[in-house]
Amino acid sequence: MPKINHVIIAGAGPSGLLLGVLLARNLGIKVTIVDADTKVNDNPRAAHYAPSAVYDFHRAGIIDHVRKRGFSPKGVCWRLQDTTFLAGMGREPEQSQYAMVVLPLDQLCPIIVQHFESLPNTEILWGHKVVGVDQGDKEATVVLETADGQKTLVADYLVGADGAASGVRTALFGKDYPGETLQQQIVATNVYLPFDKKFGYWDSNFIVHPVDWYMAAKITTDGLWRVTYGDDAGLSREELIERQPARYEKILPGNPKPGEYKLISMSPYKLQQRCAPSFRVGKILLVADAAHLCNPFGGLGLTGGFADVGSLYDCFMGIHEDQLDEDILDKYSEIRIKIWREMIDPMSRANFHRLWDDKCVKDREDFFAMCDRATQDPVFGKSVAEAVHAVRHDFTQYFKNKPAALALNGAQG
Repeated sequence: MPKINHVIIAGAGPSGLLLGVLLARNLGIKVTIVDADTKVNDNPRAAHYAPSAVYDFHRAGIIDHVRKRGFSPKGVCWRLQDTTFLAGMGREPEQSQYAMVVLPLDQLCPIIVQHFESLPNTEILWGHKVVGVDQGDKEATVVLETADGQKTLVADYLVGADGAASGVRTALFGKDYPGETLQQQIVATNVYLPFDKKFGYWDSNFIVHPVDWYMAAKITTDGLWRVTYGDDAGLSREELIERQPARYEKILPGNPKPGEYKLISMSPYKLQQRCAPSFRVGKILLVADAAHLCNPFGGLGLTGGFADVGSLYDCFMGIHEDQLDEDILDKYSEIRIKIWREMIDPMSRANFHRLWDDKCVKDREDFFAMCDRATQDPVFGKSVAEAVHAVRHDFTQYFKNKPAALALNGAQG
């Protein structure tokens, strides 16, 4: 008899939605998603999904829809501010089934919502803010603030996928989120400015400079680019927005003035490296930004969040099919924290420091040499591209019945 009847997920962001589709489509579990907002977040956020994430897009049955709307990028490179090429890899788009796909989150999330809502026993409750949690031996309770007053929902498990300011994590551990806020802050902008046609830019470009570092990456097939640059940590949101035209003119090639590009949206972000004390407290689990944060350079925040989802889905599958005992959820927390500490945190810091920190010149040279080798040696290049799969952890390996585990995973691959 199936062990899990109902899961409540707090947060209708990419990770919460993906987990909802995996549970509802593949296991037939009733899923209720609650979100404090009234609609999908449409701020400029992530757009690049690594092969490790694409693996779970396959398992969720959404990959064809995502590929139809998005594209596989042609390479990533590093340049000086005058556009001088320093190093790059992956100039030809990868053809494997798990090749990276690019699609802005504000376009990805509605696709996942569409899939989720097409499945039986699914519901998204917008305008439902988490203000408290409770639990017993057999169930988790979430307390929600709504326009009609406070209400509670009960399920077998509650998953906090409700972002950096997670109400679920706060209810468990208070306002303290161990880690640090970095000295710089960034401004993410979406703009129509043909970097490729005008300046020969690749699909993804990191500009190395002590002060005027930035990233420029193509994010849609119609030529929308994401430009993310740094600015003074002491500036307010209003000051950052006011400075945008001057920053563009100073740092971008050709020194463009406002009439020479079409700015679509912008959003400032603080850079943080944080990790919750545990990703499990009884019947309550944490994933993605609710569980850990890192700066966005290299895309490890969202990549790590989707890897949490894949791991937690494996665990829920095992419990549901009586292939795993519930204490696997402690192992979920332990392993996901270990991957954050040993891979996501140090790699994301290195990616960021490589752009501007003169103390990282040796690291930068070694990294660029590795890029050159990956370009010259296709076998090594493939191993580099696939290294990101290490952010995942396959919990089906702990199933009591290994052949059944393989069959379950194969059926969803």
